[in-house]
Amino acid sequence: MLDQATRDRFDALLEEAIEQLPPPVRALLDEVPVVALDRPTPQMLRELGVDPGDEEAALELCGLHTGVAATERPIDRSGELPSEIHLFREGILDLAGGFDQPDADDVVYEEIMVTLLHEIGHEFGLSEEDLDQLGYS
Repeated sequence: MLDQATRDRFDALLEEAIEQLPPPVRALLDEVPVVALDRPTPQMLRELGVDPGDEEAALELCGLHTGVAATERPIDRSGELPSEIHLFREGILDLAGGFDQPDADDVVYEEIMVTLLHEIGHEFGLSEEDLDQLGYS
């Protein structure tokens, strides 16, 4: 479990990453909110086919796009939940090596940015293969 100081440090880096996005991409986030959580919820894990008790699998997940990609949305969206981009603090910190390293903020920031761009790519209909080719995997 992360302490509040770690959450605040992470969230400040996430805010910085969002501010550094090109204005048209940043404007997309007015429609598709970014939600930072410590880790995926049990329901998210179940929907991904992962046992919610699998701690290792939960730590491997850095982000998740939920909802329907903009390229797949019907014009009539009534009754449909909006898309969201989730970033998972524990997974990103684990992948980046945490805050106890030299240049930790830079390393964590870079992983936040890659994860954010990856999930924004899903919002635009890009597949895992597409994102891998772009270097956002």
